[in-house]
Amino acid sequence: MNLLEDIVVIDFSQFLSGPSAGLRLADMGARVIKIERRGVGDICRELYVSDVMIEGESTIFHAINRNKESYMADLKDTDDLHNVKELLKSADVLLHNFRPGVMERLGLGYETVKELNPSLVYAEISGYGNEGPWRDLPGQDLLLQSVSGLAWLSNNNSDTPTPMGVAVADILAGTHIAQGILAALFQKTITGEGALVQVSMLESVLDFQFEVLTCFYNDGNELPVRSNVNNGHAYIAAPYGIYKTANGYLALAMGDILRLADLLKCEGLKVFTDKKEWFSKRDEIKKELAQHLKTGTTEQWLSILQPADIWCAQVLNYDELMKEEGYKVLNMELKVKTSNGLEITTTRCPIRVDGQLLVSPVGAPQLGEHNAQIEAEFLPSQVVLKN
Repeated sequence: MNLLEDIVVIDFSQFLSGPSAGLRLADMGARVIKIERRGVGDICRELYVSDVMIEGESTIFHAINRNKESYMADLKDTDDLHNVKELLKSADVLLHNFRPGVMERLGLGYETVKELNPSLVYAEISGYGNEGPWRDLPGQDLLLQSVSGLAWLSNNNSDTPTPMGVAVADILAGTHIAQGILAALFQKTITGEGALVQVSMLESVLDFQFEVLTCFYNDGNELPVRSNVNNGHAYIAAPYGIYKTANGYLALAMGDILRLADLLKCEGLKVFTDKKEWFSKRDEIKKELAQHLKTGTTEQWLSILQPADIWCAQVLNYDELMKEEGYKVLNMELKVKTSNGLEITTTRCPIRVDGQLLVSPVGAPQLGEHNAQIEAEFLPSQVVLKN
């Protein structure tokens, strides 16, 4: 299903944030052309997050750049820059995630490109925004999780701040810029004019914490206090958290402590009769609950709690998850092929429209794979150089 058919995206971005936005637009049917540095390409081609490589490149590159085209160019070269500008004249969207000022120095800043194509949606992701003392700092995910307060929310109160195990700041920024692009494209259908869409990773990860930050803003700037025991959320009372069982782990969300006491036959919980204490004495409650849950298996507790509509779940690793029918029915695994015919398994776009999945079998491109095709289509009168 090509919801964005005929939309052309010229994508200068690298690593994860921008390419994740380009991936989502490609999933929706847009034609995404990656502009990659001659001989080097997107640095993510060599960003190894494991010892697994695909055709000599990183798995993460192949995961986040499937269903795109690669156009190789040296933006500091006069002829290459001219060709890229010609591409932009026919494009609907420009996407980049360079630090502030880089695109301007290359001669591709918003005002310059707007003169080339007034209807273009110009979308940019930065680390910390275009103003302030942090504007030139590297927009790297771990650093953004740390400075934004996100890492400080995780782990127990007596333990060190802990980042999430995925590049959440990158992916959130990519999600937000994609949303902004789609809104600007809709506006363009009405006015015929383009727009400048800007997102910073810091703003994205702050928005991700809107629930906790709103409490902080309106609570006299009192810092949230993490549980010392089985912390899951600094603002939520017991039993919220993850508990060890005799053979694994059990997650418990919000729940009535006295009801849990009856269901689990946990006598130690029955003394907490005042609901107000379920927050103020959450560490005591969690200690009692943690000791009791170790006496039974995860399956045993689930068989008691789930029929009673208690919000709980088994804590699964990937191998365990993929054996579950609840995972299998989603058909989340997508098979794509590189231009060399190598089949790769990755995740599909999570969106369904009218019951249809947004999928494509096309894998990530080789560096410069589409130069000749793109130049023949968009630059028919140009001299083909350096291919």
